[in-house]
Amino acid sequence: MTDVLSYRPKPDELSYTFGGREPVRRVSPGTVLELYTEDCFGGQVRGVDDLPSRVCDLSSLNPVTGPFHVEGAEPGDTLAVHFVSIEPARDWAISSTFPHFGALTGTHTTAMLHAPLEERVWVYDVDVAAGIVRYHARRGEYTVEMPLDPMHGTVGVAPGASEVRMTITPDVHGGNMDTPELRAGVTTYFGVNVPGALFALGDGHCRQGHGEVCGTAVEAAMNTTVIVDLIKGVGTPVPRLETDAALMSTGSARPLEDAYRISQHDLVTWTADLVGLDTLDAYQLISQAGEAPVGNVCDPNYTMVAKLDKRYLGGVSAYEGVHARLRDAAAVYLAGR
Repeated sequence: MTDVLSYRPKPDELSYTFGGREPVRRVSPGTVLELYTEDCFGGQVRGVDDLPSRVCDLSSLNPVTGPFHVEGAEPGDTLAVHFVSIEPARDWAISSTFPHFGALTGTHTTAMLHAPLEERVWVYDVDVAAGIVRYHARRGEYTVEMPLDPMHGTVGVAPGASEVRMTITPDVHGGNMDTPELRAGVTTYFGVNVPGALFALGDGHCRQGHGEVCGTAVEAAMNTTVIVDLIKGVGTPVPRLETDAALMSTGSARPLEDAYRISQHDLVTWTADLVGLDTLDAYQLISQAGEAPVGNVCDPNYTMVAKLDKRYLGGVSAYEGVHARLRDAAAVYLAGR
């Protein structure tokens, strides 16, 4: 019988780092985790007058739920996390501009003499039954509906070498990658760096455009269910994603070109290993068949994704079919709800 753990953290149980925290629970591989995650503002921004700089502690943004110690996980293993469902927990969500955060304003690394952009808050209506979020312009009467497309911006494991990283920073451990590809039905893979892996997630988005250009998505609390599993003795150099249709590699760095190169390098070498191709043959295949969705261009590191349709892999399965096995386990769990 599958173990199921439901966990809703109290505000003081939320974490703001990967690494440096004791686990909130210990779980076995194969456990279903039913989790509540708070939005990136910790639920403090609830209306257009709640400017984040006034109502939030800006040193404690982007909380995550966890970490969870996965029994048996050791450095050199891979943690597999299958996203069963991601469901908005409220009928509203928030987005905002920050004076020194985003792709089109001066930041601490892009110094400008002109004044920063205005801090402004937008409130979105969330209609789960209709499958939409509703945008309202702050100046004028314009509104428009967009498809609800829930995802998680932040997910990962503890870094290696006793390092502690803020949740907002993406890197090889995962973190705030902000890729819209991380939807329900996806299996994510993380290299284990410390005993127990210490997995955590948060930063739910009702939807997000590629790049998260203004620095925030449609930020929402989420009720999210995942299944965690362990692949022993197999390393994973950067976070990877798998769907029924595609394999994806991520790269997080600055400048954006290096994030792109990291993701492409991993997809090329991963494909070469899976299919048994010479490296340059795999390079040629990815050059012609690959895609490159943008994750974020606003965080301390930027994130790019390299993506390949599975039809070009000749029927070869990654990680000996873990994704298909977890997808089937998710279907059994959902059928029993």
